Amino acid sequence: MAYKERHNEILKILAKLKQASVSGLTERLKVSEVTIRKDLSHLEEQGKLLRTHGGAVLAEDRDRLRTLTMRTGKGIKEKREIALRAREMIREDDTIYIDAGTTCYYLAKEIKKMNLRVVTSSLAVMVELSSCPGISLFSLGGSFREEAGSFIGPAAEKALKGFQIETCFLGTTGISYDGKFSSQNTIEAQLKRSVLAACRRRIILADHSKYGETAFSIFAHAADIDVLIMDSASVDISKLKVMDFELVLV
Repeated sequence: MAYKERHNEILKILAKLKQASVSGLTERLKVSEVTIRKDLSHLEEQGKLLRTHGGAVLAEDRDRLRTLTMRTGKGIKEKREIALRAREMIREDDTIYIDAGTTCYYLAKEIKKMNLRVVTSSLAVMVELSSCPGISLFSLGGSFREEAGSFIGPAAEKALKGFQIETCFLGTTGISYDGKFSSQNTIEAQLKRSVLAACRRRIILADHSKYGETAFSIFAHAADIDVLIMDSASVDISKLKVMDFELVLV
């Protein structure tokens, strides 16, 4: 069995079972444990699974991801308003991190005339800011995740350690009612956690549709962020107002 075919089989098994052991995959695919471990390492670098002790788990729920992707074009007005408010929190000559995601992309459009150092994992943000004379642009690199248009994985996390970043602006797939922020991809969530740990001021950008949603992997709790910027739609946000961060409504 060729390695590409074997990789597809591993992903099919994980899609069905959600997790699998090295020994189980070895038996199913009739190859050595060394080969399976190499396969799992390769797929983890691509952001398709997460290695565990003795096996692997699927990095994301693909059916759930398709549902979320269909909503990407919604709430554009709200996302732009959130981006405008986030722009007000940036000073000239700051060093900032901009995450992948639609709202973060709109933030990139708002800072094009500023003098800034921008670190990002988003391909769309890179393209948007690439020709701006006042922007010093830094890419984390890593494995490209097509669904999100972002770079993730160990290489991205390693690159992050080389920067001192004042403020990060992160997107989120979901905000639970008890203040948990989540992402659909486990490896993407790992990078977000690393970004939060590396930055002095931590800001989440989210439109109201994210509130009450839960995704596959939690990357932050209320105490882990400083500011949440959200549009003031007709949803009950009373619980958010008493959490351990500043809530900014637009």
